[in-house]
Amino acid sequence: PLWQWTAGCVAILSFVANQALDASVLLHAGNQAHRFDGVGALSAGASSRLLWDYDDKARGQILDLLFKPRYGASLQILKVEIGGDTQSTDGAEPSHEHHEGDLDCSRGYESWLVKEAKKRNPDILTYGLSWGLPGWVGNESFFSAQNLKYQV
Repeated sequence: PLWQWTAGCVAILSFVANQALDASVLLHAGNQAHRFDGVGALSAGASSRLLWDYDDKARGQILDLLFKPRYGASLQILKVEIGGDTQSTDGAEPSHEHHEGDLDCSRGYESWLVKEAKKRNPDILTYGLSWGLPGWVGNESFFSAQNLKYQV
């Protein structure tokens, strides 16, 4: 089942991460071009929606394995899809604004996932990225002033 597969992947990631703690890393203070922000994951394409189907205990264990510091995967970065009422991969993610002025940031599960991650690790970095837009936004163009307003 998916729960066992997920737990196995997290266990492998945890093992690899713990082994890496013993590694030496050479840093050059003068090199500002590249910065390591941490280990992260992406929630997009409606795949994280499957978390809601688990019972509370199993879901809590999976979330702990993903986000608790120094436990499991210990993710430090979470990027989520900003839903756009459109098919993005495995399913459609609801928009926070179906129609202009219809703002509700509690729709869907991505904001829920960010809250769960923050509960377990208040220092986690979070980002959002759109894969699609509702039809009313900028004549369905990403490159419009209306889309900037929608994203913010």
